[in-house]
Amino acid sequence: MLGVGAYRPRRLITNDELCQTLDSTDEWIYERSGIRARRWISGDETNRTMSVSAGERAIVNSGIDRSKIDCVILATSTWPTITPHGAPSVAYDLGINGVPAFDLVSGCGGFCYGVSVASALINAGSATNVLLIGAETMSLSLDVTSRSTAFLFGDGAGAVVIGPAAENGISPTVWGSDGENASAIGQTINIPDFINPEIKDKPRMFLTMEGQRVFRWAAITLPKALSGALDLAGMHPEDIEVFIPHQANARINDLMKKNLGLPDTVPVAGDIEFTGNTSAASIPLAMEEMLATGKAKGGQTALMLGFGAGLSYAAQVVTLPPAPKVTSLDDRSIPGT
Repeated sequence: MLGVGAYRPRRLITNDELCQTLDSTDEWIYERSGIRARRWISGDETNRTMSVSAGERAIVNSGIDRSKIDCVILATSTWPTITPHGAPSVAYDLGINGVPAFDLVSGCGGFCYGVSVASALINAGSATNVLLIGAETMSLSLDVTSRSTAFLFGDGAGAVVIGPAAENGISPTVWGSDGENASAIGQTINIPDFINPEIKDKPRMFLTMEGQRVFRWAAITLPKALSGALDLAGMHPEDIEVFIPHQANARINDLMKKNLGLPDTVPVAGDIEFTGNTSAASIPLAMEEMLATGKAKGGQTALMLGFGAGLSYAAQVVTLPPAPKVTSLDDRSIPGT
């Protein structure tokens, strides 16, 4: 990874503000999730504008001339259209029109899936420098009265430039999916029904989640993925210097660190506290925050884990990029930092 960039929406939604429509409290939300606030898009902010901003910062921070970027991957589940898909428009806005550009849809595991795909493209000689962006506008599909989803999700975008290096900085990926439990994370109405003119008074399309079902699946699946990633990288828990799991639940992340046997000195990404769960954007956002604030340093060995809709997961060991010179904290301060 040669550089990282991010974009955080302007609007900060605290738990207290959210509880004006949600039957809950700040204490209940924080105790169960580790979330105090999240960011939602407003004004002229969109998935596209956030993707472009994060991608631009990643390119600048990588030191790579944009003419050398020869592939763009956009990991997202919330691009507003199926046709056209998003990546070509983002590439055009970034001034790199004409390169292969495609969307990757794998829910909250999308960024780690994208890291694996980008690495494989480079190793196969199909690309030299890949811009990988994870971007989500989760707020647009939230039922703000739902105690299952309303308090969890936020919006944002994070990006990395992945390119060749003298030493391999991305390990093989341990990944998989469980279609038997796929319905644990879904939506209230399917697209064919939504566009069917014979169906009147269509409900809004909201995100749904069976939290306990997802938790049980995660408790069985994720420890195996983490151990497998270490094995494939030829490493042991004491070799890991930073742990960057998907920002789904701070309590679960701390428990995973403990169960994996990572040393107490290993910092765990905690971007969820003021950003919420941003799905495919959560890992690059958390990475950028840790590097920008000095919680992690460029060149350190990090264990990453993405998991969510599908139900899918992906884990890999990576070498962190340099600390960003241009960060999302420059113009969007995060409370508590």
